[in-house]
Amino acid sequence: MSENIASSSYEGSTDQDYRGYIMEPFGPIGIISHTSNEAFVREVNDTLYQKRLLRQQQNVSPYVNSVGYLRKDFTIKAHFTRFQTGEGKVTLSQTVRGHDIFIITDVLSHDETFSLSGEVHFKSPDDHFRDLLRIIMAVRGKARRINVIMPFLYEGRQDHCISRESLDCAQMLKDLYRHGVSNLIVFDPHDPRIINAVPLMGIEMPKSAYKIISTLIARNPELHIDKDNMMIVSPDETAVSRAIFYSSMLELPLGIFYRDRDYTKIDEDGNYKIKSYRFLGDDPKGKKVLIVDDMINSGNTMIRTAKYMRERGAGDIFCAAPFGLFTEGLEPFNRAHEEGLIKQVYCTNLTYRPAELHETNWYVDVNMTPFVARLIDAINVDESIGKLITPVDRFKSLLDQVRIEELLDRY
Repeated sequence: MSENIASSSYEGSTDQDYRGYIMEPFGPIGIISHTSNEAFVREVNDTLYQKRLLRQQQNVSPYVNSVGYLRKDFTIKAHFTRFQTGEGKVTLSQTVRGHDIFIITDVLSHDETFSLSGEVHFKSPDDHFRDLLRIIMAVRGKARRINVIMPFLYEGRQDHCISRESLDCAQMLKDLYRHGVSNLIVFDPHDPRIINAVPLMGIEMPKSAYKIISTLIARNPELHIDKDNMMIVSPDETAVSRAIFYSSMLELPLGIFYRDRDYTKIDEDGNYKIKSYRFLGDDPKGKKVLIVDDMINSGNTMIRTAKYMRERGAGDIFCAAPFGLFTEGLEPFNRAHEEGLIKQVYCTNLTYRPAELHETNWYVDVNMTPFVARLIDAINVDESIGKLITPVDRFKSLLDQVRIEELLDRY
């Protein structure tokens, strides 16, 4: 079963699945790798080439002979220069005139350095965003259209202000719009309402849920996806909407943790102090649990939730989040795995992951490169991507396949 499920993903979709009103390609595709994600971008490029080559061989698209539609290398090199003062510039390796440019950036990459007044300085998200603006300035006025693929939304954690705070996310989006960005693609943002900051800029927010679930099933073919054997858990109230989506798509019961706060006391971070965590949901005893969140930061929330569920008799516990940051290192999860709290952790390859993460026996990498290639392919011809962003039909097909194979295995 696992082999069939593993192949059931976006990369298997056909033009007939998603095409609505087909238009001419907006222009030859140009893909610019921004940060240390060149390997990711190269794989996206190769997948896109293979997809379009197959389309040409099968003659299923009227535009396969358009200028620049099929090229073995869609990438355009961007060379970054840093001066000793820390200032910088970007230089492109070739012309972008008339191109439909896709800049793929990872603002969380923290393995790049530059010299600042003779000292080694690690690039922060602020540095990466400024370099992104430099790329946009280098192509602006020449490229036919500028699209930015920013899987982790820069400043997405500061998407609203409560008191005397900066509203960084809204300002960042306005900066992109003023610099001429037509489309911004972000994955699983903390709060999708950030779109209200720039109503005239196209913002797409695809979900990684389908690919995470199909990878989970492929790695664990013994899983029974039904309400008697499995449940979805939100580790806090901010992840409820995401957990509801998983619960709805998989037809599984939902459990929710929420923080009981003391609104008379404020901690050192300016937040109201938490008195206790409370759980609302079915009894997890004997059930496998999937804990879902938008990111794994330190991991404390995930581990605390897993411990609570284990103490109440839950079976195997899986964790899933689009972005695995592991800001306090891997040791907390190593201990949690050794103690039997967590079986596996699923995160995508949309952002930087340290090499040692792949050496653990609890981490599973979810490959999103075929999906990103599919998005670029669709946006380039102004194809409707609604079914790609919210893949209800593909979830239904996946569950039907799992249940049919379960019956075949049983009889």
